[in-house]
Amino acid sequence: MKIYTEKELLKLAKRVNNTKRTYLLVDPLQAKHMPVSPATALEMMSALGKKLADKYSETRLVIGFAETATAIGAEVSRCISDECIYINTTREKIKSGSILGFLEEHSHAAEQNISAENLKKFISETETVIFVDDELSTGKTLINIINCMKNIFPELAEKTIAAASVINRVSDENIELMRANGIECESLLKIENTDYTKAVEDFDVKESEPYRKCSETADYRRKVTLADTRHGVKIGDYAKSLEEIGRNFCENEKENIKGRVLVLGTEEFMYPSIILGKMIEESGLAESVCCHASTRSPVGISTAENYPLNKGYKIHSFYENERTNYIYNIEKYDTAVIFTDTKNYVKDAENDLVGILRENGCDNIYIIEGESNVQHI
Repeated sequence: MKIYTEKELLKLAKRVNNTKRTYLLVDPLQAKHMPVSPATALEMMSALGKKLADKYSETRLVIGFAETATAIGAEVSRCISDECIYINTTREKIKSGSILGFLEEHSHAAEQNISAENLKKFISETETVIFVDDELSTGKTLINIINCMKNIFPELAEKTIAAASVINRVSDENIELMRANGIECESLLKIENTDYTKAVEDFDVKESEPYRKCSETADYRRKVTLADTRHGVKIGDYAKSLEEIGRNFCENEKENIKGRVLVLGTEEFMYPSIILGKMIEESGLAESVCCHASTRSPVGISTAENYPLNKGYKIHSFYENERTNYIYNIEKYDTAVIFTDTKNYVKDAENDLVGILRENGCDNIYIIEGESNVQHI
């Protein structure tokens, strides 16, 4: 298994309009803020998954945290077992059934929910529950979430619980506190819980400008049907369905896929775009493939040396017209595929993202709508 270093997994960026924490740890390999080869992203996520599979092979429930860890959680669960149930928290309004809400410390969008409709069943059918995030800093939010879940699902207290992350910055004292609450920590990289406020204060950053130009629409539209990870999926079936979508796309569009290809996910909808990117990458149709996603996270942009985000746009969300999204580090591509999971998506969002791609030299743009149960807020 590949050993990852801090240099590979951690870039420092400066937040804007967030008084809770002025810095953001950007992982260049997780296909969120920065474009990366889908194979490279999946290799990193699989490294965490295989580590957990070796230690917690009996796990049949994995919970990933929105928005940045949704893809990591999915790949972790797939590494453990095709029979594993994967469910992710969400900042969307869950369409039906009971929900459990909580607040996430330090976040620009603190409110999250998880569908509780089938959680009792999911918990009863596993010996271990693994919670997955991209980064753990104090562990306190996770303790609060798990204790809240134990109050509603007391059977959870009888299970082995692991908190998994790509980067773990939890202090030794807080690791012991988590252990006292029945939670074991697992990660790819353990580092000191450094306060990076001073490290980013000298970066001269600016906020992304709104993209509001002429109306632009995609060249091609496709529709697919997907299960919704917000309600829980059997990961083997889900992943195979994504790979089938990718194979069909490559077969049907082999005359149009060309050159440098970008596959863009929207907000929490990251894993399907990475799998589609992997299938395009493996097809040999493209010169190269990159994946990343739009985000709610407002991060400063700068051309300073070693600063990770050098270009950014403020755009409409595909999910809600009044919600602000951002897209970073768009480059020149020959083909772009926007993959979203909301039907009847906000047309202004299409105008923005397609316009940005065209402005950067791409004239071959797809939108794939993957229908799932997302209700607009």
